[in-house]
Amino acid sequence: MIAGTCSNDFRKAPMSVTLADIARATGLSPSTVSRALSDPDKVNAQTRERVRKVARDMGYVPNQVARSLTSGQSDLIGLIVPDIANPFFPPIIKAVQARATARGKTVLIADVDEHAADEIRRAEVMRKRVDGLIVVSPRTPDDRLGELAALTPIVFVNREVPGAASVLVDNDDGMFEAVEHLAALGHPAIGYLNGPRRSWSNTQRQTAVRKACSDVGVELVEFGPFEPQIQAGVRAADLVSAANITAVIAYDDMIALGLMARLNERGVKVGQDISVIGIDDSPMSSMAYPTLTSIHVPGAEAGAAAVDLVLDLANTSDAAPSLVQLETRLIVRGSTSPVPNPHPAA
Repeated sequence: MIAGTCSNDFRKAPMSVTLADIARATGLSPSTVSRALSDPDKVNAQTRERVRKVARDMGYVPNQVARSLTSGQSDLIGLIVPDIANPFFPPIIKAVQARATARGKTVLIADVDEHAADEIRRAEVMRKRVDGLIVVSPRTPDDRLGELAALTPIVFVNREVPGAASVLVDNDDGMFEAVEHLAALGHPAIGYLNGPRRSWSNTQRQTAVRKACSDVGVELVEFGPFEPQIQAGVRAADLVSAANITAVIAYDDMIALGLMARLNERGVKVGQDISVIGIDDSPMSSMAYPTLTSIHVPGAEAGAAAVDLVLDLANTSDAAPSLVQLETRLIVRGSTSPVPNPHPAA
């Protein structure tokens, strides 16, 4: 047997500071302290600041569970994205988190990994725990969007849903600038690499590029559909080469970067032999070689606007769904240049 001694001299963890503790420290009633911290407009400014200072000094941390039971709100916002690895979505996610934090909210994120069938199920589960939902670029088919829209308050980003609040990106200006830029460089024909067939964004971008080419007077050659992946751009490169065109606009930067990589493997110099434009202006576009000309999509602005919309809906029972539209613009980099001169006849 091994003899030993036991000690009861364990260091106790500090107890949580309660409203009653703050009330004793300030000489106020617990109800006044509670109002000063949770509903400050009902307390005069001097008392409010006094309570807040004592609460900070004592290390008071609000009990979120108790607050949610009292107010009926969880202080949580749900955010659903199709693919967190796609460079288009991180700027939106970061903006949603930053804006939510500034407004005292926490964000729960769900990635459906491009599985459209999972969106409604995830949204239904999350809605039970959060004060409102933000769904970015939903892949749910049109005939089932009503099921998502019914989970109010809800805001859609990058997809227009009848009767629901939406933050939309207007593709027309950016796409016209892109087509006009290529036409000014002397390219007589432009290829467009379509995104996924199910993508609402691709429908908008396809419509915009068709209109822009018609207005500017250049030929349009379409390819695809393609998934928003590097490998899809690699596959598209061989089709583009066979079509013998000198300029391409891709559905997004991922496809454009895959296109550039494959063309480089084949000895085609992007920016000299062929011009390439992406869409999204993701961080990767400025790190590629050559740097990628891209249509800037205001993802950060969209994320912040979505938070404001969903909280307005959550806090005002009779608030009408709003529509926010943001503009796109072309960012010119090294992947576009004048059309190459044809080789002289032998």
